[in-house]
Amino acid sequence: MAIEAATVQETFKLMQAKLSKLIPDVELRIKAELVYEINRRKKERGAIILGHNYMEAALYHTVADVVGDSLELSRKAAETDADPIIFCGVRFMAETAKILNPNKTVLLPAKVAGCSLASSITAEDVRQLKKQHPGVPVVSYINTYADVKAESDYICTSGNAARLVQSINSDSIIFLPDEFLASNVAQETGKKILFPKKGEPVPSGPVMIGWRGRCEVHEQFSVEDIQNIRKQFPEVKVLAHPECSPEVVAASDYSQSTSRMVDFVKNSQAPHFLLLTECSMADNIIAENPDKDVLRLCSIRCPHMNEITLEDTLNCLVNNETVIEVPEDIRVRAKTALDRMLAVR
Repeated sequence: MAIEAATVQETFKLMQAKLSKLIPDVELRIKAELVYEINRRKKERGAIILGHNYMEAALYHTVADVVGDSLELSRKAAETDADPIIFCGVRFMAETAKILNPNKTVLLPAKVAGCSLASSITAEDVRQLKKQHPGVPVVSYINTYADVKAESDYICTSGNAARLVQSINSDSIIFLPDEFLASNVAQETGKKILFPKKGEPVPSGPVMIGWRGRCEVHEQFSVEDIQNIRKQFPEVKVLAHPECSPEVVAASDYSQSTSRMVDFVKNSQAPHFLLLTECSMADNIIAENPDKDVLRLCSIRCPHMNEITLEDTLNCLVNNETVIEVPEDIRVRAKTALDRMLAVR
């Protein structure tokens, strides 16, 4: 949560108390100046900063007013009265905030901050799938751009995907675009996962029609990674994000959304934890739980999340860069699908 401090020196002291195990003092002193200025200007403008769990620790623990996964941040974006909304996450997340807040300024502290998964499917791809499978409801992961959301019947996050699929009165469901999340949800909900070619018939019964999209971070984790860690730390608890392959999820001890992974580490007494997700999240958990031994595979970082920096967050507050816009016809249709997601508890 955001630091409240009267001076840069006081900001530094608060940051040092929480982040000294992760960031050297010389770097903290530089970042403290940015943090102080961001929080001062944010207060002047009446802004709110939403921070995804994958943000760097120096940002996540100092300037974000609300932190969490995509579902939690979507709910907060729908509820907030603040204006502007600054979304420290990738572009599709900022688009979601704009869809839910058409009359507010939504700012993304980066010029691009894309997503390999969101880029794996287009609105035209969805339209073609609907033609091939008429009447089959479309569930799209929140990791999609606004025009894809507009072609969907429902939006889901990793935290509510299974519940949302179970709430739909249909044997067949099109689930887009992450093939691994689709496969994991299909297994959890008792559906068969298929990736049919064009013109290939889909059998009757509980079937999930998937798409071959992947997250460039989560697809890199392997069962071998888990086996190697277990050899060194036999009592480790392995937590895998549902965007990991079904084989990795099966070899893990727990698989859920990032926020539930945070809660698992906080509440478990296990001697070691391995998080198979974006590495910055492990830093954030360590800062909150200094008594926990969190292991990481830190060669795997999300280049898109890492575009969000304190420097660009300050620039976004000062110069209104980058303003997120969503065409109204797309926004209205996408909001219908998002509202259905937010209604599932």
